[in-house]
Amino acid sequence: MRAEAPVYRNEKLDFYALSRFADIEAASRDTSTFSSAYGTVLEVMGPQMAGSNQIIFMDPPEHTMYRQLVSRAFTPRRMAMLDDYVREVCSELLDAQAGKPSFDFITDFAAQVPSRVISKLVGVPEIEREEQRNNIDEMFHFDPVQGMVNDVAFLARVRVYEYLLDLVTRHKADPESFGDDMIKVLIGAEITNEDGSTRSLNDKELVEFSLLLFVAGTETVLRLLGNAVVVLAANSAQRAELAADFSLIPNAIEELLRFEPPSPVNGRWTTRDVEVSGVRIPKDSKVLMITGSAGRDEEAFGNPDQFDIHRDLRKHVTFG
Repeated sequence: MRAEAPVYRNEKLDFYALSRFADIEAASRDTSTFSSAYGTVLEVMGPQMAGSNQIIFMDPPEHTMYRQLVSRAFTPRRMAMLDDYVREVCSELLDAQAGKPSFDFITDFAAQVPSRVISKLVGVPEIEREEQRNNIDEMFHFDPVQGMVNDVAFLARVRVYEYLLDLVTRHKADPESFGDDMIKVLIGAEITNEDGSTRSLNDKELVEFSLLLFVAGTETVLRLLGNAVVVLAANSAQRAELAADFSLIPNAIEELLRFEPPSPVNGRWTTRDVEVSGVRIPKDSKVLMITGSAGRDEEAFGNPDQFDIHRDLRKHVTFG
């Protein structure tokens, strides 16, 4: 596709697809033309997605305002406080497998770590975390006939939404019974309206904001960990290097995100007619940015199909 149809048109499902790194990077930066406000998932994109209060379904300046809230929730101090907890969780889960000939890496480790950590960050009580992890799993249920949009996934989303609404209510009623978690921070935060006035988030905004971070922080990290164990098993010499020198890990994570992205596609909606690589894309078109392809683009990365923890990786577009 990169060589022969960099702007691919799918008539049957009514979308365009970009596969080159340069085109995807440019589209990601041009938010006034390639909008996120109509959804970023092909199956549900459309005008009905506008006003959903989901930060990934927003454009600037609204997105910028909400992103400032994210920075308040994910401060370096709060992340540092979580560091010991992450280590405790990993040790607990791995200690339970000691002496066994084998174990299920996804079920027994990769699905547990991000769920527990993001639950603690959001403010989900420990006794309630496993039930919500199962609900999040069901939100990504794929039906052979209905696809991603199906009754099982919809009902699971309703359960998570109602749970978070109840959790917000409990936080407001008895804030002292909760720690310094994200919901408490967001309840106390103020946002600035276009006219310059400030206000607090309403309950719907609080729940939608928490829902996105709760779900995305669980599901995509699970995929990252699953990809990591497969890729490192196939590259045992590099795995040994990481075990011997932890300073190599940050760059290795970025390389892993390029090489095997947890989310390999991102949808956008065109707000005007636009030309990409010589192809005219009309206004109000669905455009799928294949970020997984961008990460393997020969024009952007040397030897792109080789996993290399030492790669001089200045940028990738895995997260847009």
